[in-house]
Amino acid sequence: MTAQQYGVGARVTLSVYDSGYVQIILAALADADTTGLTIETNDISTFVMGPESRVLGFIRDVIAGAAASGAHLSAAILLSRGCPGELQCALPPGVAAQGSDPVSLEPAGVRARAHWSLYPLLDGESTGEHMTPIYAAIERAKAEGVYSGSDHYATRLDGDLAAVLQTAANAWIAVGATVQHVVTHLTVSINSPSPIDA
Repeated sequence: MTAQQYGVGARVTLSVYDSGYVQIILAALADADTTGLTIETNDISTFVMGPESRVLGFIRDVIAGAAASGAHLSAAILLSRGCPGELQCALPPGVAAQGSDPVSLEPAGVRARAHWSLYPLLDGESTGEHMTPIYAAIERAKAEGVYSGSDHYATRLDGDLAAVLQTAANAWIAVGATVQHVVTHLTVSINSPSPIDA
């Protein structure tokens, strides 16, 4: 089953806090490799559909490209798989969850901090206890060295942008092997002027 048939994709909103934000965002989008992806950018966000590794590589490259400006930026990232309600997908309830290989991203050379939330959506014919895979994902984040604490409604991640994205994506993929519809969300901050621990 293809990524489009299964509804694998992302929506990214990049906010750059600099007077030249338009040029920074458009250049980052133009420079990123779009091979094998469906990309649609509108006045709110960019939609990306394709294989998980390509989607995450594109997101890493766009954010790292914008971060190279030195401007403070944030990115809201929504990853979704298993597509109830998706415009280009008609996956019926009860279709078995689709596994995928873990994502491995080259380091971006950019420090990122993020709030991360994972949502196994036990809708349709799905059954199970939703907190078990969430706790397992948090334990994996700790083992990978990017976990930096818990905040209200989110887990805090800190590390190279690629490591942060990879941790969230691989938890999303792992849950997707047993839950038909799963979503994960990150709010990533880079080059923040706010004081942070070293």
